[in-house]
Amino acid sequence: MPYRKNADLPSRVRNHLPEHAQDIYREAFNHAYAAHAGEYDREMRSHMIAWSAVKHSYVKAGDTWAPRHQ
Repeated sequence: MPYRKNADLPSRVRNHLPEHAQDIYREAFNHAYAAHAGEYDREMRSHMIAWSAVKHSYVKAGDTWAPRHQ
């Protein structure tokens, strides 16, 4: 189900990603969720796409996520 705000994201996302990364995750998830309507693995695929989108801009450094320097 699409997320209206970052506070609605799963705790594993909210508790680990910085606010901007949460924005990226939420927007990517919502877009993928709409794009994959009717598919049996819609939610799982949307979460995978959202994590991939985050990893384009952030990298995990130890236990924290930090912006990639481009």
